[in-house]
Amino acid sequence: MKRHIPNIITLCNLLCGCIALIYAAGGNVYVAGGWVLLGIFFDFFDGFFARLLKVKSEIGLQLDSLADMVTSGVVPGIAMYQMLQLSDMIEGANAWVVYLPYIGFFITLASAYRLANFNIDTRQTTGFIGLPTPANTLFIISLAVIQSTGTLELLHNTWVLLVITIMSSYLLNANLPLFALKFKDYSFKNNAVKYIFLAISVSLIAILKVIAVPIIILLYILLSLITKR
Repeated sequence: MKRHIPNIITLCNLLCGCIALIYAAGGNVYVAGGWVLLGIFFDFFDGFFARLLKVKSEIGLQLDSLADMVTSGVVPGIAMYQMLQLSDMIEGANAWVVYLPYIGFFITLASAYRLANFNIDTRQTTGFIGLPTPANTLFIISLAVIQSTGTLELLHNTWVLLVITIMSSYLLNANLPLFALKFKDYSFKNNAVKYIFLAISVSLIAILKVIAVPIIILLYILLSLITKR
């Protein structure tokens, strides 16, 4: 029975992704974001329990990527599509401009390629090469939530959103070494960067709430690049 526990957790991730899809397609990014967070929570713990119970399997690896494809692949693509639909260039537009929002699905395509590559890339056992799909999803979903509040007018600019889409798609598959939040031990000496990152992240969320999320993702990339030099 215990060998099925990680896969059940992975399927919970997939279920959360499916529900998030419905809300994201309906433009309710708040609820969609909540289901995405829950899905990413399950995504973290399926691997944790697989290692804890010593029941890692090939089917679990493939199932994990399939679940991530929905929660952290299709959902952010839809979120960006919806953001572009609400951007300044699209409102009241005609002709070819109305098709611009579909560029948001480049994120979905890039996520699919990353997830497929992750399963065969032996370099990503202790860290990541390129931005992990869950981190990218949190980045995109948080921007969608911020856009819906109207607190950052920049996120209604079509060109800004297109640039974010392209950069997001690039970072998913870029040859950039990024650290993983996995602890072989809990000493500060061996995990200083991770502890500092977590402390700053908690502080930013307490102060800035959802606005902190994209800042944290950018900080994660920056710290990874600095420490890998």
